[in-house]
Amino acid sequence: MTHRIAIAPSGFKESLSAARVAEAIAVGVRRVIPDADLDLIPLVDGGEGTAEALALAGGGRLVPCTATGPVGEPVASHFALLGGSGPLTAVVEMAAVAGLALVPPGLRHPGATTTYGVGELIRAALDSGARRILIGCGDSGTSDGGAGALQALGARLADRHGRELRRGGGALHELERVDPSGLDPRLARTELLVACNPYNVLCGKRGVARVFGPQKGATPAEVELLSAGLERLADVLTRDLAPAFTPATGAPVDLRTAPGTGASGGLGAGLAAVGARLLPRYDVLLDGLDLDARLARADFVITAEGALDHQTVRGKIPAEVARRAHACGVPVLVLAGTIGPGAQDVRAVGVDAYSSILPAPMTLVEAIGRSGEFLADATERAMRIMALGTRLAPLAA
Repeated sequence: MTHRIAIAPSGFKESLSAARVAEAIAVGVRRVIPDADLDLIPLVDGGEGTAEALALAGGGRLVPCTATGPVGEPVASHFALLGGSGPLTAVVEMAAVAGLALVPPGLRHPGATTTYGVGELIRAALDSGARRILIGCGDSGTSDGGAGALQALGARLADRHGRELRRGGGALHELERVDPSGLDPRLARTELLVACNPYNVLCGKRGVARVFGPQKGATPAEVELLSAGLERLADVLTRDLAPAFTPATGAPVDLRTAPGTGASGGLGAGLAAVGARLLPRYDVLLDGLDLDARLARADFVITAEGALDHQTVRGKIPAEVARRAHACGVPVLVLAGTIGPGAQDVRAVGVDAYSSILPAPMTLVEAIGRSGEFLADATERAMRIMALGTRLAPLAA
């Protein structure tokens, strides 16, 4: 009997792309079941690797360019131009120019990092003739509400003295007005689609600064400053830019609490203020993969991510894979670099088992450097345990 196994992981941040994670898992499976029928489905969530993955899937190409990185220094970056008919479509991956991996550990202060480079990539995509731009949100190192991107696109953000606001979320509480007269006029003729996690909102108790600020290096006092600044940004953008109406309700987009406004440190809100549509990321990013049918054909599904914890069920790839596989009655195993508080919640979305890939306590640097090896070994261990369980099942019966 041939075992059909679908391998549908995300990438491991600052370590392995989704494609390399899938390949490492496949190595571990074949050590135990050499003739397994494997379907490798590397998945992206808008973060690292999104532009490359969509370019490969859509017959497109990567366009290298230099842009302003999150700490204000130039970085080598890229965007993608996709193939196919219709309007030329570009993919701008915010992590490629403002991701956490581009912020040196000693400079991880989200009050100072900027999305300016995201706006530069959007303008570069416009220069290439794109009239449809997909912005992937994820793995950000910023918390400026997209203010930097708006500045790069030509908007002027001023304080009460009329001076241009300095870059970074730490300055947003000083914002007095936004002048949109200098915005790139091509934006009005371009479809902007933001692929984001709908669970992430800009403001409130679950606002993006409070949920993700500490991960990006913010102290408790800085979290509150960032939260206040993002509240101020939402108010001023709503007043001065009159965000587009929500098709479903006919009401203006609520930049404070609408789904996805908190994506990538609030980049979602900033782009929504200039007409971008905020869409659930998997509705956009999984289009064309035929994922449901491929999961349904499998006897077993393996997915993976870097950290399994309470945030996993809030729109991470393993939860999405498990939800879809569960609907087909297919069992799911999750492999993770680390297991954190709340990991058990994934059972509610269809995960049957989960395990860490780490064989022993070690430093983060070592874990990142050997993650491919650990993934293959952990997969092999899991498959051997499953094989043992299959042999014992008749005895138990």
